[in-house]
Amino acid sequence: MEEQIKAVQRMQDYIADHLSEDITLAALANVSYFSPWYSYRLFLQHTNLTPANYIRRLRLSRSAIKLRDESCKIIDAALELGFGSVDGYQRAFFREFGCNPGDYVKRPIPLYLFTPYGVKYQALRREKQMETVKTIFIQEVDKPKRKVLIKRGIKATDYFAYCDEVGCDVWGLLQSIKSINGEPVCLWLPKFYIAPGTSEYVQGVEVPADYDGVIPDGMDIIELPAARYLMFQGEPFAEEDYCQAIEELQEATKKYDPSVICAQWDLANPRIQLEPVGQRGYVELLPIK
Repeated sequence: MEEQIKAVQRMQDYIADHLSEDITLAALANVSYFSPWYSYRLFLQHTNLTPANYIRRLRLSRSAIKLRDESCKIIDAALELGFGSVDGYQRAFFREFGCNPGDYVKRPIPLYLFTPYGVKYQALRREKQMETVKTIFIQEVDKPKRKVLIKRGIKATDYFAYCDEVGCDVWGLLQSIKSINGEPVCLWLPKFYIAPGTSEYVQGVEVPADYDGVIPDGMDIIELPAARYLMFQGEPFAEEDYCQAIEELQEATKKYDPSVICAQWDLANPRIQLEPVGQRGYVELLPIK
C-alpha cells in the first residue's frame, strides 16, 4: 500500500509541475512506475477523481486565481493553463464554479477552489513522535484593524477535529477570497468571538476593515482590533513531517515567557495558525500586549 500511495503522490507532483503542458496518461504512468491502466486505477482509488478530472479542476482553480489577481485576458488565462479554446474554458469554468469567467473578472466572488491534497500526507499517522528540537525564529508583527470571514466548526480545538466536522473543501473557498496577507488563516478564538454551540478553532480569511463583499453561505464575519503578535516560525521541513513540525513549534511556544520582552499574552485576541508549508517552516502567531 505504501508504494501505491507514493506512486499516486508522484503523479500529483508531476501534474503540479507540468500543469500548463499536455499531460498524458503515459507520462503519469512513467513517473508512477506502473502501467497506464494500473496508474489510472490507483489515481482514481486514492483521489476519487480520474486524472483528467483532477487536472481540469486544478487548472480551473489556478485560472480563477490568475483572473482575480492579474490584469490578464480570459483567452490568456485559458491558453496558459492548457485549455484548447476560450469557449471550452468558459463552459468548464461555469460548470465548476457556477459563474462565467467574464462576470468573475468584473466582480470576483468567493469560489470553492479545488485543493489538491497530497495522498501521502493524508496517510500519515497523526501520532508521529517528536525527534530533535529544531531552531524556532521569533519576530514581532503588528496586525491592523481588520475583519475575518470565518467558517465555524462544532467542538473542534485543532485542525484534525475541524476537518472531521467541517470537511477540507472550505480551504479552497477561503483561498478564492483575496486576503490582506495573501493566504487564509486558522484561528483559535477567544471566548468573546465563539458563538454558542460552535468551536474554538475555525478557519477564515483576513480582509480589510471596510470589507463589504460577499459573505458565503454558512460563514460569519468578525471584527478584530489592531494587535501585536509574536510570530513563531520553525525551520523548513519535509512536507510529510508536518505533524512533527507543528508539535515542535507548539512545545516551544508553551515554554516561551513573553515577560522577557516586557509583554504578556493577550487573551482577548485570537491565536493564528498558517498553513504548514515545508519550504518556509511551520508558523503560528500569538498575541501579546
